[in-house]
Amino acid sequence: MYAIVVSKEALKELKALPKVIVRNISNAIDGLEEQPRPSGCKKLKGIQPALWRIRIGDYRVIYLVDDVVRIVEIRRIAHRKDVYE
Repeated sequence: MYAIVVSKEALKELKALPKVIVRNISNAIDGLEEQPRPSGCKKLKGIQPALWRIRIGDYRVIYLVDDVVRIVEIRRIAHRKDVYE
């Protein structure tokens, strides 16, 4: 089991979204406790430390996995057109 840590920025972005989308994203984030690299996740290139992303419809969750301490740190939650800026 991995611990989930959500950054202040990601929490603020999540609160601004509609409730239906928040529910779907919350379910996906909860799944990261068991499997931090689920099928369909991608490692982002050219960024250090290595960040991962999962898709939830048109939204993306960007996160960092620390296997030593067993923590998943959620960095960003945003629409796909805005998340990579």
